Amino acid sequence: MMAKNKEPRPPSYAVSVVGLSGTEKDKGNCGVGKSCLCNRFVRSKADEYYPEHTSVLSTIDFGGRVVNNDHFLYWGDVTQSGEDGIECRIHVIEQTEFIDDQTFLPHRSTNLQPYIKRAAASKLQSAEKLMYICTDQLGLEQDFEQKQMPEGKLSIDGFLLCIDVSQGCNRKFDDQLKFVNNLYIQLSKSKKPIIIAATKCDECVDHYLREVQAFASNKKNLVVVETSARFNVNVETCFTALVQMMDKTRGKPKIIPYLDAYKTQRQLVVTATDKFEKLVQTVRDYHATWKTVSNKLKNHPDYEEYINLEGTKKARNTFSKHIEQLKQEHIRKRKEEYINALPRALNTLLSNLDEVEHLTWAEALKLMEKRPDFQSCFVVLEKTPWDETDHIDKVNDRRIPFDLLTTLEAEKVYQNHVQHLISEKRRVEMKEKFKKTLDKIQFISPGQPWEEVICFVVDDEAFKYITDADSKEVYGRHQREIVEKAKEEFQEMLFEHSELFYDLDLNATPSSDKMSEIHAVLSEEPRYKALQKLAPDRESLLLKHIGFVYHPTKETCLSGQNCTDIKVEQLLANSLLQLDHGRSNLYHDSANIDKVNLFILGKDGLAQELANEIRTQSTDDEYALDGKIYELDLRPVDAKSPYLLTQFWTSTFKPHGCFCVFNSIESLNFIGECIAKIRAEASQIRRDKYMANLPFTLILANQRDSVSKNLPILRHQGQQLANKLQCPFVDVPAGTYPRKFNETQIKQALRGVLEAVKHNFDVVSPVPTIKDLSEADLRIVMCAMCGDPFSVDLILSPFLDSHSCSAAQAGQNNSLMLDKIIGEKRRRIQITILSYHSSIGVRKDELVHGYILVYSAKRKASMGMLRAFLSEVQDTIPVQLVAVTDSQADFFENEAIKELMTEGEHIATEITAKFTALYSLSQYHRQTEVFTLFFSDVLEKKSMIESSYMSDSTRETTHTSEDVFPRSPRGSSLDYNYPDSEDDTEGPPPYSPIGDDVRLLPAPSDRSKYRLDLEGNEYPIHSTPLNCHDHERNHKVPPPIKPKPLVPRANVKKLDPNLLKTIEAGIGKNPRKQPSRVPVAPPEDVDQSDNYAEPLDTIFKHKGFADDIYAVPEDSQNRIIKVRNSVVINTQGEEENGFTDRMSKSHGERRPSKYKYKSKTLFSKAKSYYRRTHSDASDDEAFTTSKTKRKGRHRGSEEDPLLSPVETWKGGIDNPAITSDQELDDKKMRKKTQKVKEDKKLKKKTKPLNPPIRRNWESNYFGMPLQDLVTPEKPIPLFVEKCVQFIEDTGLCTEGLYRVSGNKTDQDNIQKQFDQDHNISLEAMGVTVNAVAGALKAFFADLPDPLIPYSLHQELLETSKIMDKTERLHELKEIVKKFHPVNYDVFKYVITHLNRVSQQYKTNFMTADNLSICFWPTLMRPDFENREFLSTTKIHQSVIETFIQQCQFFFYNGEIVEAPNPVASQPPPSNAVQMVEPMVPLQLPPPLQPQLIQSQLPADPLGII
Repeated sequence: MMAKNKEPRPPSYAVSVVGLSGTEKDKGNCGVGKSCLCNRFVRSKADEYYPEHTSVLSTIDFGGRVVNNDHFLYWGDVTQSGEDGIECRIHVIEQTEFIDDQTFLPHRSTNLQPYIKRAAASKLQSAEKLMYICTDQLGLEQDFEQKQMPEGKLSIDGFLLCIDVSQGCNRKFDDQLKFVNNLYIQLSKSKKPIIIAATKCDECVDHYLREVQAFASNKKNLVVVETSARFNVNVETCFTALVQMMDKTRGKPKIIPYLDAYKTQRQLVVTATDKFEKLVQTVRDYHATWKTVSNKLKNHPDYEEYINLEGTKKARNTFSKHIEQLKQEHIRKRKEEYINALPRALNTLLSNLDEVEHLTWAEALKLMEKRPDFQSCFVVLEKTPWDETDHIDKVNDRRIPFDLLTTLEAEKVYQNHVQHLISEKRRVEMKEKFKKTLDKIQFISPGQPWEEVICFVVDDEAFKYITDADSKEVYGRHQREIVEKAKEEFQEMLFEHSELFYDLDLNATPSSDKMSEIHAVLSEEPRYKALQKLAPDRESLLLKHIGFVYHPTKETCLSGQNCTDIKVEQLLANSLLQLDHGRSNLYHDSANIDKVNLFILGKDGLAQELANEIRTQSTDDEYALDGKIYELDLRPVDAKSPYLLTQFWTSTFKPHGCFCVFNSIESLNFIGECIAKIRAEASQIRRDKYMANLPFTLILANQRDSVSKNLPILRHQGQQLANKLQCPFVDVPAGTYPRKFNETQIKQALRGVLEAVKHNFDVVSPVPTIKDLSEADLRIVMCAMCGDPFSVDLILSPFLDSHSCSAAQAGQNNSLMLDKIIGEKRRRIQITILSYHSSIGVRKDELVHGYILVYSAKRKASMGMLRAFLSEVQDTIPVQLVAVTDSQADFFENEAIKELMTEGEHIATEITAKFTALYSLSQYHRQTEVFTLFFSDVLEKKSMIESSYMSDSTRETTHTSEDVFPRSPRGSSLDYNYPDSEDDTEGPPPYSPIGDDVRLLPAPSDRSKYRLDLEGNEYPIHSTPLNCHDHERNHKVPPPIKPKPLVPRANVKKLDPNLLKTIEAGIGKNPRKQPSRVPVAPPEDVDQSDNYAEPLDTIFKHKGFADDIYAVPEDSQNRIIKVRNSVVINTQGEEENGFTDRMSKSHGERRPSKYKYKSKTLFSKAKSYYRRTHSDASDDEAFTTSKTKRKGRHRGSEEDPLLSPVETWKGGIDNPAITSDQELDDKKMRKKTQKVKEDKKLKKKTKPLNPPIRRNWESNYFGMPLQDLVTPEKPIPLFVEKCVQFIEDTGLCTEGLYRVSGNKTDQDNIQKQFDQDHNISLEAMGVTVNAVAGALKAFFADLPDPLIPYSLHQELLETSKIMDKTERLHELKEIVKKFHPVNYDVFKYVITHLNRVSQQYKTNFMTADNLSICFWPTLMRPDFENREFLSTTKIHQSVIETFIQQCQFFFYNGEIVEAPNPVASQPPPSNAVQMVEPMVPLQLPPPLQPQLIQSQLPADPLGII
């Protein structure tokens, strides 16, 4: 039972390997390969294979346990698995004949039969016989594996007959074959399976093999297997085939010819060798040993496979070769390193070309040995050559072995070094020349690979001379420069578009719509496109900028350490500390003075006269004043003295003040010039802070009766100069005095000097008072942009150079305090200097009495930031604009500076702000007096500003969601007042936007009429003020209207604030009687420049409108009535919406708005961004959006109408906060209907409007009259030719040609590139056909007049009504002949092109009908506001279709063709009735008819319709 449970043992077979054996005489001096075959089968590993097995043994070895006195060997057993997975065990016996090494005769054994008989035995027996391994085993059996033959006996199951097919050694193959034949006869008697193994086939003789095969073929079922034990080919196959013959259940193996099997085996070996070599190559240290490496690799399958196939010896040889290669490679690399380092050593030791140019290498070596740096570059070794010493392993020693220099390579390096020194200068020159060549190539863009540029410079002389590395280095430097420049320009562009980024609250995140808007605007900028190849960098810069905008701090400022906030804090910390310390020393001794030193400055002896008068009133130079005696030391100085400045600086006289006396305009001007010279000398040349802060007092001398009439003028001019100088003015007292100077004047002047000295001391050491001196009367914020090209001390110099400047409270590191005389009192003014990004938070949250907004006239970004900031400032807060540039000459010499200064002045004019300029090269504008008038204006409006601030704060705290007009805490819409009388045509008083003290520079032709005032500004010699109205008209700004005194009126309708500016446009040109308004501001608060005409583009208009944004229709009154009726609110509506309470407020209260609603420049600039972001929308989309918004109620944003710009004009019409009752809606609809009828009459008189300008760049080609673009030799505009040629060459079969919109950016880019270079290749630009088609249509859309003149439209319309086709075509042909010759040629060219396009309708699907739909608005430029014209649109389209179809007839005297209609089966309309018929069923309501009819027209890709 237990036996049944055991697993069955695998079958066991015994195979006897037989073949030619015997003495050397019988078999030759080598065997037939029986032992090798057995060895390879039983122990197939290469290390276990022994190619030598001797049969000559000693008697001892023959009698040992391995041979065991038998003539056969037991090789052991092999377990095999067949293809079917069945295992079997094969015992291998080799029948041989051992020869005695003494007698060379066969050893005597127990079996005395001859070999043939003995080999055929099927039963073998030998007790304790051991397995044979190799010859070395004999006698040393204990050192090898000892395995006995199982049970000492075996039964042979099959025979493997070996036949040697090699050349053999002293053996004839015929004798072997004869022996084999006899042996086979004996073997066959045993009835056991027999296989012939053809051995040594690696040395095969072909005819021997053929004879063996012939021998086998004569025998029944005798198989020949071609083997090679050396290469292990078919060895296993022999035994496997024999086992199959013994066990028929096994699959029969395939016998493969030797050559095929050899190839397979060699492939295995080659693969294993490759793997092993790769494994060995992982060893990179040539010091590694085989023992170490083999231990690491012994478990690696690739290593084991190679060892099995090729053996350890070969593996070790392979490893040794690899190690030697590593060593030689190391030596080669070291030598290469030395040779490569040699030029550097030569540059160090032999860098002077004059020394080495004529030296031999040997002489140069001697010269180098004498150099002090020789030991740092070279090493002299004791043993040579260097590569056989341990120096090769000293990898950290970079010194070059000196014996290496004796090689030819080193000498060649020296020769190259000399040539290098000779050519280096030339190379540097050529590199710079190549750099200049790259600078001239304009199309190299940032991030462009060198491979794309190299083809354009291959012929350059410098490029050919320098190396590739130099070329790439120069190009890399060039790329770094242009990339850095492009990034800087991109950042500058972002600042120029500040309005895009500063219209939302801080600490927010931009919405996706906002990001889309930003990208849409910026994508049109060349500076945006310049970084197209560096899009990730560009996006990073944009996101970084946006992050800074929404979270601005000085730490995150994009200007880094150049941030204005940082520089201001540093400058104030140093300057105010030094200023206070200096004052402490200057005035410490002046606190309790008894002696007063005075200069007296005057002209024509006035100074001496005043000195004499003071001495007359003194006693021994002692003067009694307010109960105290002062010793006076007077120094009269004549203003005309050439030693004026020298007299003021003496070591023995330290003045406390200066009396400046005058009695005429001339002497006053002269005194002013002298004071300016003294201050400039003190502050800039001598750096004398004491004299720079010297108190001056202006004294007006009494006049004789004959000239007393000039006294008021002198008094006024003297007071003005005193205000500028911030010094007291002593007037002539009332009454009549016989002398020029009065005692009262002298005492007043002395008191002023003493007060100034005391004040200067108090500023340094303030004494405690009831009122804290740090409390400011006015708080002014000065804003400057980070990175502007001027130093911070320039804009601070007007304050820091003042003697009345001091530090602010502790912790206010960016503020200073000024003590200035404004009016009759001294005021404390806190000036806080901030960057614009820091000022935004102040603007929103803190009380500010005024802003000084500084910008650089050299930088558009500075003006852009100013506009963005100023737009959100409340218009109740006074503003001073300051333009900074180098000198006054910049205004005339630099157009960009002139434009920015003019824009600043223009904005100041619009918002009634002050404007001045600071010049870095001039010192006259660095005085505090520059801002005196501004401070005075701020002081006058202080109470109103604070009231507005408190009112806003109250509203912010009490605001609820029920308020129908939610306003931001710091800004709301402004209610305006309008003149009510038709006779109010009086012009405004002369006004200069920069005040009386500072003006913009006049035109060069007027320079002779102007002179410099005390601040370095130019002003007219005569008293006529500078008139700025011409300048305003140049900017399309109507002159301001002087308002009448405002009278309260009852029952007044209130307008939507977003429409008020629009209504002003009509009033500005038609000051007729208007319905009365309730005043919301007192007359004194109404600015003379408030009532400006506002751009007409604030009203929504169709694209067919003219782009003259300040145009007013002829019947302006009717249009205004229309808008006014749309927005008027009845009393009931006011009460419902909470207006009654607001209307009942005091007439003096004025709700603040923002400056962007007061300035057309600020408002239109922000609004232009909206237009640009929506310019790519198709007409269908724009119409759909517009129509959808009309369906609901829309309230325009009061805080910023730009937040809903599509329907800005409807802010007062559909605003539910204004009106929402049905009765008013019905009234509006009735009035709209009435207005449409009135407009119909009006439009009959109105000429067709000019096309809107789609470009955002200046062009000297596009938009020009057609006549300016052609010549008699070239009657077709070059741009038209290029576009048509491109389309016909590349895209005539493009589906939807002229119907499918091209990319607008590509269209603009085509025109921009053509503007720059008329020879551009459209093919090289890589643009699409649709983009070129769009650019072509845009060309015609931008012409001042349509290609088909308006004068012929009516004739075309009438002719198209002719019923007879032939007659109609001939009439049309006559009308075409009336075209201007230039128009005719171009029209003919375009129609011919469109005819060719229509001929490809089967592929492009653009028939003449489709083309006419797309092109007729471009060629005829219709007025879609004209309702009558809309009814004939199909007729006009049909006319263009006829021109396209009958092109040959109209222009080439061809025959009339029958127009095919591939789309519809019915014939085309042949009369006017059929043409018009499709328009009849529309029957749309009058108010919406133009828009809805327009929607039926196909979308125009260029936005022409």
